[in-house]
Amino acid sequence: MSRVPLKEIKGVIPALVSCFDEHENYDEKRQRKVTSYLIDRGIHGLYLTGSTGEGFLMTPEERKKLVEDVIDEVKGRVPVIVHVGAIGTRISADLAKHAEAAGADAISSVPPFYWKFSESQMYSYYRDISESVNIPMVVYNIALAGAVGFNFIKSLASIKGVEGIKYTLTSQFEMMRIKEEIGQDFMVYSGADEMAMTGLSFGADGIIGSFYNLIPEPFLDIYKAVQEGNLFAAAEKQRIANAIIMHTLDRGFQVGIKAEMQWMGLDAGYCREPFGRLEPAMEAKYKEDFRELKKQLAVTGIPFLDKL
Repeated sequence: MSRVPLKEIKGVIPALVSCFDEHENYDEKRQRKVTSYLIDRGIHGLYLTGSTGEGFLMTPEERKKLVEDVIDEVKGRVPVIVHVGAIGTRISADLAKHAEAAGADAISSVPPFYWKFSESQMYSYYRDISESVNIPMVVYNIALAGAVGFNFIKSLASIKGVEGIKYTLTSQFEMMRIKEEIGQDFMVYSGADEMAMTGLSFGADGIIGSFYNLIPEPFLDIYKAVQEGNLFAAAEKQRIANAIIMHTLDRGFQVGIKAEMQWMGLDAGYCREPFGRLEPAMEAKYKEDFRELKKQLAVTGIPFLDKL
């Protein structure tokens, strides 16, 4: 099966939600429906079993099943990056080999976390996983897993197979520096949804984020506007997206995004504990808050808001 080179994976890439039923079991039917819906909306790729996908709440076998189902549903329509991060190198390497065999175009991983691993140990982690496969690795730099500094990013970029980074930090000036000092072929993906416009403006090749499951439309517009050099249009779309994001973050974004997807008829199921779920009275109030926000924003063309 032909692979898409990482340098060609650009644009708006949802960090795909993982679908679970009311009993918290993985739900293949829901997963396939969400996958095809997003592709039909025009997104440029998918990022599986990461933070948004609740990957750390899933067993390795469940993660593998989801990867197989999504890649089968995608059928080559968009490239797929699979997050294989775990604390143990052996687990991550096994997930990486499976992702490659299933047809993924690239893998990605947070650094090993929980214990305070040294840079030498983290370097070995990325080297060993990258050596286990023949598809590229995208380092996932996020504060939740212990963000790594610029000099260490440069060190990781020297590993054969490490070809990019998902940069989910607010110090976005480093993305420009990565491009300048590591090289234009080292792919950078901005991971802060609230800063998609600035990330792209600072040299990111694409954006990978949670809210692209719910509202891909403004982010597709942001990407297009930045490509065309129209930063005023991009800023206006970012303002609309951020208003929705801020309203959702008050309730917890994993739970909120899935509830909001259901409101527009796209059933992504439920979150796994301990995330919980919205009680009926709370959800009714939540929906009313968004109806008020819809009036304030006075926008159309975003299915989630249009159907409220």
